[in-house]
Amino acid sequence: MSCPICKKDTEPRYRPFCSKRCADVDLGKWLGGDYSFAAQDPEDQQEALEEIDKLSSQLH
Repeated sequence: MSCPICKKDTEPRYRPFCSKRCADVDLGKWLGGDYSFAAQDPEDQQEALEEIDKLSSQLH
């Protein structure tokens, strides 16, 4: 199995990654929204918009 970030062989300690660095890069991609896809269900989209509005109002 190869690391999904850099394609090196995986390290059992960090599987499926080869290192903590690649695991952190992957986490950053998740948190940054790089692994997202658009919802097809209008109810899902509405719920997401409502959650964004709720979080935004809590920050201000």
